[in-house]
Order: sequence, then structure tokens, then C-alpha cells
Amino acid sequence: MSLPAFLRIARHGDEGIVPVLYRRVPCKRRGGVRFTLKGQSSFNMVMITNVGGSGNVKAAWIRGSRTRTWLPMNRNWGANWQSSIDLRNQRMSFKLTLVDGKTLEFLNVVPSTWKFGQTFASTRQFF
Repeated sequence: MSLPAFLRIARHGDEGIVPVLYRRVPCKRRGGVRFTLKGQSSFNMVMITNVGGSGNVKAAWIRGSRTRTWLPMNRNWGANWQSSIDLRNQRMSFKLTLVDGKTLEFLNVVPSTWKFGQTFASTRQFF
């Protein structure tokens, strides 16, 4: 930002502080929500990206094809969520809840032949 523009919006006498008002607006994304698998045998970390709507994931659950219930995931940092169960050689499904309360299930989005480092795109999206 140029100095004249900065000085125009900065508070007089307190030029290091610029008042900024912002608000979240819903995002429309192309394609579905994406899941990138990281980790190792006993530690699954999933980076969840391309999330539309509010774009802010509040809660995530994971389910393997051999597990019968949704298992909660913990936020590791940023868009990375983790679980400590071994889901190798299983199809994986995810359930996400956004901060605005919207919830979607992404069933069998990851095939049983998955490997760490791969990314899988769903066909579903928050709007």
C-alpha cells in the first residue's frame, strides 16, 4: 500500500494501527471437497481442502469400511485433522460439520487401495 493511501486510512497520531472491518462471506468452490492423506500406519492425518460454504470446518469424523461407527478426528493444525486408528486397506468415509452448522457425509470417497500422500476429491460440496 502506498504511504499516502496508508496515511489516509490510519488513525491520526496512531499511524501504526489501521482499523479494518471484515466479515466472512460464503465461498462457491469448483469441484468437490478434497482429502489428502498423510501420516503412517497408526497415525492418520487428513488435510481437508476446497471446502465451500463458510469454508471453516468445526468438526470431522472418519469411518473405515470395517468400522461400524463414525470416529471423531482432532484438529492437528490448520486444515489438518488426525485420528490414531489403523485404516489401511479400508475404504474411508468422512463426515464434516462447518461452523455454520451444515453437515455433509462423504461416503467411500477414498478407495481401499489408497496410499499416504494421495489426494481424493469427492463429488459433494457445501453451498
